[in-house]
Amino acid sequence: MIVRGSETVLVHGITGTQATFWSDKMKEYGTKVVGGLNPKKAGTEHLGLPVWASARDAVSDHGAAIDCSCVIVPPAAVKQSVMDALDAGIKKVVILTEHIPVHDTMYFLSAAHEAGASVIGPNTAGIVTPGECFVGFMPAFNDRVFKPGSVGIISRSGSLGTLVCLNMVQAGYGISAFIGIGGDPVIGTTTKDALGCLDEDPKTQAIALVGEIGGGMEEEAAEYAKGMNKPIVSFIAGAASPSGKKMGHAGAIVMGDKGSYAGKKAALEAAGVTVLATPSGLPDVLKEHLTA
Repeated sequence: MIVRGSETVLVHGITGTQATFWSDKMKEYGTKVVGGLNPKKAGTEHLGLPVWASARDAVSDHGAAIDCSCVIVPPAAVKQSVMDALDAGIKKVVILTEHIPVHDTMYFLSAAHEAGASVIGPNTAGIVTPGECFVGFMPAFNDRVFKPGSVGIISRSGSLGTLVCLNMVQAGYGISAFIGIGGDPVIGTTTKDALGCLDEDPKTQAIALVGEIGGGMEEEAAEYAKGMNKPIVSFIAGAASPSGKKMGHAGAIVMGDKGSYAGKKAALEAAGVTVLATPSGLPDVLKEHLTA
């Protein structure tokens, strides 16, 4: 999922401390935040924007469809927030909240699929389209980390994704889009989904994939990568992780041979993806494919 600068964004939980800070940053960057939701403060203003009780009220009052919901509410409230967004016809949902009950996540992801909506997260740092907009926690406003360009970044981790973006910009490259898919075991947009999105994006000429141990998303993405013409470089975190121990994200756990670093590396390399031991070397591999 990529959000463009022309698209509108509704923030669920906008009056919260973190939501206030990041909504303000999104606005300053150019993201078209039309307002936010808090049923207890409906009818008021926050950050100079209207606050509504529901997404349906927001769409009605706004007078036009809203493109994207950014969900920054407590875990127990996420299911209701996502269903509210879907009920209002919103087709892109970015869920920053972590620690959401898995059965809630499965419920609203199924509902989103039926509604033809795309979901990023849960437990995502967000998405960035440099020079246009961002939705989430990423430092899009820092031009040492994000500047417009032609390299698409996919990452389960916000911090590792930020590091890779920084490395790319320091090497003289720019970012076409950053897609933080989220670190939970069950998420709305997989690595394969994000790879397909960047494959179709005309602004993206090459892709850096930041994976982690655990699950089979990188292996599934490798199958898709076999049919791609755009160069892909990758770093997989967790090479030294012991089996059965969760490392960082909830989805980063190796059970037996499933989700291992070796398995992911082998699958990606078999698909023609260059896999490096450290993220700092990713820009150097792209030199033969891209100009600064």
